[in-house]
Amino acid sequence: MNRFCLEVSGDFACFTRPEMKVERVSYDLITPSAARAVFESILWKPAIRWQIRRIEVLRPVRWTSVRRNEVGAVVSTRNVTTAMNEGHGHLALYVEDERQQRAGLILRDVAYRLHADLEFLPDRAPNDNAAKYAEMFRRRASKGQCVNQPYLGCREFAARFRLVDEDGTDPALFADINGDLGWMLYDMDFSNPSDPRPTFFRAQVSRGVLDLNGVEVRG
Repeated sequence: MNRFCLEVSGDFACFTRPEMKVERVSYDLITPSAARAVFESILWKPAIRWQIRRIEVLRPVRWTSVRRNEVGAVVSTRNVTTAMNEGHGHLALYVEDERQQRAGLILRDVAYRLHADLEFLPDRAPNDNAAKYAEMFRRRASKGQCVNQPYLGCREFAARFRLVDEDGTDPALFADINGDLGWMLYDMDFSNPSDPRPTFFRAQVSRGVLDLNGVEVRG
């Protein structure tokens, strides 16, 4: 097992609560699935899986509200199918006709330390080994390289990142956050690819640390 720690930060972040429907309202801190996406943006291969073990909050939770112009429609699946079958069709989506202004309650000035295990799946790459992928990740992260730009919940909120020594984590750097944050999105369950389902867990933060070892996950 190889464990790595990334320090990520950004000017804004939004880890959207699914129960808020149209309006974007963020969780108080980064979700495990969003943290996993940061690691995958640096290195993802079919033979590995990232498992988030610990999230450390480095800055106090600060909020800001914004209003954004969004598109309130998507191209019809039926129109796409028709265009594919006939070789032509109406697939245009006019922003001026579908524009909607929506409010959002998002986080600002965020910083976290994310601890994750790189799990090697030997059945997907019998001739490889975990050390190979661990070295690939270490090399990329230490140079600031990534396949896709990491982001904090929404793609417009880019994340800065750097590889840090996990053993050098100083508890004095953590934000003074304690308590039960309620049910939080853990990840998507893709055991049935045709019907992926969200899973949730009870987020308990102690002295700025969200420990994910042994948490009970529910569908």
